[in-house]
Amino acid sequence: MRDREQPATRNAQPLGTFSIVGYDPKNGDLGVAVASKFFAVGAVVPWAKAGVGAVATQSFANTTYGPRGLALMAEGKTPEEVIKELTASDSQKERRQVGMVDAKGNVATFTGKECIPWAGGITGKHYAAQGNILVGEKVVKAMGEAFEKTEGSLAEKLMAALEAGDNAGGDSRGKQSAALLVVRAKGGYAGFNDRYIDIRVDDHVEPTKELRRLLKIALRK
Repeated sequence: MRDREQPATRNAQPLGTFSIVGYDPKNGDLGVAVASKFFAVGAVVPWAKAGVGAVATQSFANTTYGPRGLALMAEGKTPEEVIKELTASDSQKERRQVGMVDAKGNVATFTGKECIPWAGGITGKHYAAQGNILVGEKVVKAMGEAFEKTEGSLAEKLMAALEAGDNAGGDSRGKQSAALLVVRAKGGYAGFNDRYIDIRVDDHVEPTKELRRLLKIALRK
């Protein structure tokens, strides 16, 4: 299904996606985990900046929500305020879905009325989980429960949430790609950037399982 008002490109297709954004108050880590029946979902959905926040933009995704959302949070606006501002100027807002968390742990999620069902989201302490074209609400609920119950780093909590969503049925169309992005001040290569963990599975029969394998390698660095 293509967005009739946009060219027939990959970005014009709906992302049947489930994602979670989260924050770790212990060390300030921020991140996003996402999976979808969509090629290279990690190139579209996750955005994050250390000390600022994290954004997951999906469902006929407006990718400007990523950099613009981070810029507005850097100005001190809450995720709720940011989402209201971004959607207010978007004529296609009812087709959008987005989740945000800031560096204080404030969260918000938005699902437009025209997102393909099942579509919706939940928020909890330091996280927001959302999805569209899912098998049902049980997917985001399972993600939230896993995030809350899992001990360890933010990366481990986000990964556990993604696995829980996958096990609950995930994207109703199937599986293809997954990604995990966690930012930390000077956490990237040689301390030159904030990309503490940035791993992607662009096309795989079991993308979430493959992402778990890659995370184990990444955490050994």
